[in-house]
Amino acid sequence: MVDYHAANNQSAGGAQTYMEQENDWDRDLLLDPAWEKQQRKTFTAWCNSHLRKAGTQIENIEEDFRDGLKLMLLLEVISGERLPKPERGKMRVHKINNVNKALDFIASKGVKLVSIGAEEIVDGNAKMTLGMIWTIILRFAIQDISVEETSAKEGLLLWCQRKTAPYKNVNVQNFHISWKDGLAFNALIHRHRPDLIDYDSLRKDDPVTNLNNAFEVAEKHLDIPKMLDAEDIVNTARPDEKAIMTYVSSFYHAFSGAQKAETAANRICKVLAVNQENEQMMEDYEKLASDLLEWIRRTIPWLENRTQEKTVKDLQAKQEDFRDYRTVHKPPKVQEKCQLEISFNTLQTKLRLNNRPAFMPSEGRMVSDINTAWHTLEGAEKGYEEWILSEIRRLERLEHLAEKFHQKAAIHESWTDGKEAMLTQKDYETSTLSEVKALLRKHEAFESDLAAHQDRVEQIAAIAQELNELDYYDAASVNARCQKICEQWDILGSLTHSRKESLERTEKQLESIDELYLEYAKRAAPFNNWMEGAMEDLQDMFIVHNIEEIQGLISAHEQFKSTLPEANKEREAIQAIQAEVQRIAQSNGIKLSGANPYTTITPKSIDSKWEKAMAMVPQRDNALQDELNKQNNNDSLRATFAAQANAVGAYLQAKMEEIGRISIEMNGTLEDQLTNLKDYQTTIMSYMPEINKLEGHHQQIQEALIFDNQYTSYTMEHLRVGWEQLLTTIARTINEVENQILTRDAKGISQEQLFEYRASFNHFDKDHSGGLKAEEFKACLISLGYDVENDKQKRSGQMVSEDFRALLISTGNSLGDSEFNRIMGIVDPNSTGVVTFQAFIDFMSRETTDTDTADQVIASFKILAGDKNFITADELRRELPPDQAEYCIARMAPYAGPDGVPGALDYMSFSTALYGESDL
Repeated sequence: MVDYHAANNQSAGGAQTYMEQENDWDRDLLLDPAWEKQQRKTFTAWCNSHLRKAGTQIENIEEDFRDGLKLMLLLEVISGERLPKPERGKMRVHKINNVNKALDFIASKGVKLVSIGAEEIVDGNAKMTLGMIWTIILRFAIQDISVEETSAKEGLLLWCQRKTAPYKNVNVQNFHISWKDGLAFNALIHRHRPDLIDYDSLRKDDPVTNLNNAFEVAEKHLDIPKMLDAEDIVNTARPDEKAIMTYVSSFYHAFSGAQKAETAANRICKVLAVNQENEQMMEDYEKLASDLLEWIRRTIPWLENRTQEKTVKDLQAKQEDFRDYRTVHKPPKVQEKCQLEISFNTLQTKLRLNNRPAFMPSEGRMVSDINTAWHTLEGAEKGYEEWILSEIRRLERLEHLAEKFHQKAAIHESWTDGKEAMLTQKDYETSTLSEVKALLRKHEAFESDLAAHQDRVEQIAAIAQELNELDYYDAASVNARCQKICEQWDILGSLTHSRKESLERTEKQLESIDELYLEYAKRAAPFNNWMEGAMEDLQDMFIVHNIEEIQGLISAHEQFKSTLPEANKEREAIQAIQAEVQRIAQSNGIKLSGANPYTTITPKSIDSKWEKAMAMVPQRDNALQDELNKQNNNDSLRATFAAQANAVGAYLQAKMEEIGRISIEMNGTLEDQLTNLKDYQTTIMSYMPEINKLEGHHQQIQEALIFDNQYTSYTMEHLRVGWEQLLTTIARTINEVENQILTRDAKGISQEQLFEYRASFNHFDKDHSGGLKAEEFKACLISLGYDVENDKQKRSGQMVSEDFRALLISTGNSLGDSEFNRIMGIVDPNSTGVVTFQAFIDFMSRETTDTDTADQVIASFKILAGDKNFITADELRRELPPDQAEYCIARMAPYAGPDGVPGALDYMSFSTALYGESDL
């Protein structure tokens, strides 16, 4: 007996290990009779399927291999190699030598033959002979089977599972009972040759018919000999695994060409799936960008609309609409803008990872275009808010001025009522001297009153002019009323002058005058005018914006009240004059002709006006006190808003600085960093109630028409921008880490490499801006040992040694200008002069990893096309899934080569277009 242990010590490790695991033959164990029968038949048929190529066959497996001749011939046929020349002698020693030559050849192929010797084969030992044949089958028919990184038995089982997966009632889990009903054999044939099997007509409860159908079709159409008996399989509780494996392996080798096509189709499907996903992301970006730009386009004209309103109430409705825009309509668009940037960055990362050209959005839909449009929107928004506030002030001023105008005009019109008739009468022509003198004095009093009313007329004209300058909506009626007052005033002046001349002409004739009446008239007129002015002031409207202004009005009012005692003395003195007239008349028996000839102001009218004025004083007190309370409340609102705004402002500034440090000093794995950043984002979002609380305070301030705040330098607009900037910065940082994870997983970059890249990047980012300038980037590459001068080394993705790295740094070796410009074109395609960390990582990963190429895809299509330079639509539909087959057919150009056929498609230009090397 020959021991083959030593002969196999130098065989291949992987193959030897597998053969040791599969060699479960033991001379001390007996084969199950049913299994032995199945193996004998199966192994005999398997051997004859190869021996017939040499024009011979065997009848009895243990007898026909005893002389070693047919055994050596079998090995030559299945290996394609020549064995040593056999010995033709009939003696036992010749047979042993021939069998040993065969066993030596098997051992040279990495097979460990445990306890199988030439003597036992020569003696016709059935168990040893079957074991030897099983070993040969394992090595030459099963061991080289490989399916998706699994091999041999596991690979063959996985192949069977993949091929039969779509078929009902088929569930291949092993190589024994899973095949008893015959459906699995029929499914294998139908999967590759559906024209040979009517699978739907087969019944699971008729296994013999199913098995015989598969065996007959395989033998007749696939050149696979019948190695099994249907009755043996059905009548055996657990069919022999080796017999089933041997027979199934024949199907695998028969369909191996189809397996290559499937592998090629899988590669194409993978590439097309990536391309379809990227195209969908591009379409989603374009739609989202278009929608956002359209919203901005529709919103800006609304914000730029400066149509003036007539009343404060109408303008406050606009202010409420603007508040709804700020709190309801804009926040979702801020989120969409942030999501748009994240989607754009993720898409670009995926394109780089899959070796695709960068995505260029349609004209006007770049992220920079959206940022520009957004900046324009915010500018329009700020201008609209400022315009609303200024318009509110303007309309308040207009309403105040209009009310003041009509009040003064009414007073003036009341005063002028009847004055024209008085000035045009001719009473002095029939009056006595005393009456004429009285008329003259009365006229002088009137002139004094007229002069006093000149200020009021000028005030009315000035108010009307200001209303016109402020574009008051009812300026036409104001102008008409002012024009009427001015024309009437001119007439009164002219009439006054004419009457005075007439009286002076008659004065020489009339000299008798009552001095007391005259004195009364002269003192009563200015006092009456003072009372009218005081009543006008007490009824005057006022508008203030802070405590200082209302306190100034209160102080002026107190000063006015301090003059009332002196005014009351003047009123009593005037009344005393009238009383003296009455006393003299009574004491001298003079009968007065009627009212004071020098004035129409009676003591009763003076007292009446005085009582009205005194009644207005407490009303004015109450109005001023109410306004003071209002301003105190406004000041409280200012202080409340300022306290919250200062706290929020400090919080935003601290968090912006903190996220800046976090983005530079992130430690741990990328997953840990992503988790920490998302937790940090959650913590930031928990501060949202404080922002909403501040918005509430801001709304109260706006509703109270408060336009300034001396307690804080923050405005709500500044804090809104700061909050949005904080959320956007966190989202961008999270997206950067997610892209780094995508890069790491896709490119196979280790955590240590990422840490080294991050440490080098941060070291040269001197200003902690998150980006490297050109010189900083060049120094960073040199510090990592990247040598662009050695193009071969760089292209292989290897870094230089530590000694050469130190030499580069110590000698200040600079990168070549042309090569460095090429690198800068990759990491900074927009020529901003700054290299981001994501671009840095993409470049380093691209230099150290490999991805699919256009040549690989072309080679895969060539396999599907059967080595032709073109492919047909039918071939694509047969080899690829329906959606991806139609995707290729719709995009492939017709083949223009001389060897083409009708309907031929050009898969080469299609493949290069996938990688941006030509136009599709």
